[in-house]
Amino acid sequence: MTVVIDRTKPPEGDPAPKGPRSAAARARGKGDAGGGLYKPRTPIYPKLVQGRWRNIKWILLVLTLAVYYVTPWIRWDRPGDLPDQAVLVDFAGRRFYFFFIQLWPQEVYFITGLLVIAALALFLTSALFGRLWCGYACPQTVWTDLYIYIERMFEGDRNARMKLDASPMSINKAWRKGGKHATWLAVAFGTGGAWIFYFHDAPSLLRDFWIGQAPMTAYVSCAILTFTTYALAGTMREQVCTYMCPWPRIQGAMLDQHSLQVTYRFDRGEPRGPHKKGASWDGRGDCIDCNACVVVCPMGIDIRDGSQLECINCGLCVDACNEIMVKVDRPKGLIAYDTDAAVAARACGETPVYKLVRPRTLYYAGALALVGGLTVWGLATRSPMDVHVLRDRNPTFVRMQDGDIRNSYTLKIANRTFEPVTAQVAFSGVAGAQIKTPGADITEGPVALTVEPNQVRAVRVFVTAAPAALPQANMPATFTVQAAGATQAVTTTFLSGAANAR
Repeated sequence: MTVVIDRTKPPEGDPAPKGPRSAAARARGKGDAGGGLYKPRTPIYPKLVQGRWRNIKWILLVLTLAVYYVTPWIRWDRPGDLPDQAVLVDFAGRRFYFFFIQLWPQEVYFITGLLVIAALALFLTSALFGRLWCGYACPQTVWTDLYIYIERMFEGDRNARMKLDASPMSINKAWRKGGKHATWLAVAFGTGGAWIFYFHDAPSLLRDFWIGQAPMTAYVSCAILTFTTYALAGTMREQVCTYMCPWPRIQGAMLDQHSLQVTYRFDRGEPRGPHKKGASWDGRGDCIDCNACVVVCPMGIDIRDGSQLECINCGLCVDACNEIMVKVDRPKGLIAYDTDAAVAARACGETPVYKLVRPRTLYYAGALALVGGLTVWGLATRSPMDVHVLRDRNPTFVRMQDGDIRNSYTLKIANRTFEPVTAQVAFSGVAGAQIKTPGADITEGPVALTVEPNQVRAVRVFVTAAPAALPQANMPATFTVQAAGATQAVTTTFLSGAANAR
């Protein structure tokens, strides 16, 4: 039997949740009583907790920040005067470099593919594990964790911070607050500074930045990122996730009763209440109503109220509850990553069943595999060159002294490799047509053109044909270019003026 429950309400027959409600719950309870459209932020003082999930968050914080700050300084050898920065968005050169991959502006569809892959991966992760991204890898979460860590360094843990905020201004309070905000600003400035290094050569930009010779866009971008990092991670924090980010509202379409989320197992915890050492556990649940899960929550919610929009599934309440369970000699896991279906099954005395493979996860996984496969295939089979042909429109053709008809074209050949290539250009579609480039001899065979690495070469090409080979005014023709082991054919038109001649 399958039972679906509403985790936002306590089970029928169980007492309503006790203890102080979260800041978010209190705000919801007040409604519009204040008479205004905006309620000032209620400060949240999350307490430091130790445990498995907190350690995982520390590890991911260090790894993600290291990737962000270090990546612009990684070098990658490229020939000639090409940039040697491994990851670079080169607006001046109109290129995107990612280690051995180089993308041109007309290949923006690869960026689109990467964005679609990221979205589908997020959908699949949410369907399987809830807001795992929000709790561990979202930039807002990572920088907020870092800022809270700095806050603890200067002001202490939860109780000390609350006491400091409630105390009158003093030298002690001033230096602690000042030091905290100064360090926050330094981190924010480093965040903005690291961002601009992705768009310019990092060593050169670092030198030019401090002597006032960097591009104005670098200073403006750094200032914007400094301000937003300081404001979002330092002063707004959970408000960004609750009010500014659209994902908490979108994720509802991704979740179902089999999605793993941070869950209070009410079937085991209720009825809750204080517990004295040596007292019997008969007739009551394991929750001792200590509010340890509430005081560690960076979002200021009570997970015992059920699934909530504000919850980012960071797992800190799991660590806090496990600490208490060990102290009262009860099994861990009163709060854990679990599913609604599993909790409902245990409440009915049944064995829970976990379904990672289900229709929506198969849809997301299939779409992810398809888009990912197409993107990889496109990168693996992309041509090392790109050819465009522009026919002269004024004059459309020229009648030579001997009666032959000549058309002029401009060939643009892009060499996407890091080595110079020799392109063989041939013309077909008109019998006996001869081809030449300025300064070269006319020939019926292909002409050779050298294209420098990572460059586009534009060349005028003249094609001449006898009137007898031109029965139509418009003759379909083809330029075929062979270079770097690839062949590309571009169709065009040879205008002969045959209709006018009649």
